[in-house]
Amino acid sequence: MIGIIDYKMGNLRSVQKAFQFIGQDALIAETPKELEACDKIVLPGVGAFEDAMNTIKKLGFDEAVYKAIDSGKYFLGICLGMQMVFDKSYENGEFEGLKLIKGEVVKLPDTVKIPQIGWNNLNIKMREPLFEGLGESPYVYFVHSYHLKTDMPVVSATTDYGGEIQVAVQKDNIFALQFHPEKSGNTGLQILKNFSSLK
Repeated sequence: MIGIIDYKMGNLRSVQKAFQFIGQDALIAETPKELEACDKIVLPGVGAFEDAMNTIKKLGFDEAVYKAIDSGKYFLGICLGMQMVFDKSYENGEFEGLKLIKGEVVKLPDTVKIPQIGWNNLNIKMREPLFEGLGESPYVYFVHSYHLKTDMPVVSATTDYGGEIQVAVQKDNIFALQFHPEKSGNTGLQILKNFSSLK
């Protein structure tokens, strides 16, 4: 069972439907207790970083995520869910994230259109396991104004948007994607299949 964290922000239903489309049971978990029965955890999200982190802490999902990851469960952050994996974000101030991986979230360069909305290709740095079965430069769907900056050897894909931008990471049982796999057609479905197949 895949548990999708419901912290009252984001496109939970479309993520759930994408998993169901590929034959996976997916539960929208409204409480940390519901996550305990799930063997994989997904943190989706669309919205403001500060509001998201405040709600996650208020509902106790931060501790549930730490516990799940420590127990070896696979975790996937999507879009805002990816950004919260890191130490902090500079969106409308400076706010702490979940601190699962060292890095920070900063605004896209002023030289590009903000937000980035639409399709862009991935430059894959680590094919296994999440990007297995994809082409050499697969296209995926983005909606974001902020992006990751990390010096850690965890970046699994980048894209070119006013320069090279880090858009996917993996570390042990933690995976995170700046783009929306649930909106990225067959490429996105393959990524979700790969995540679902992790053992």
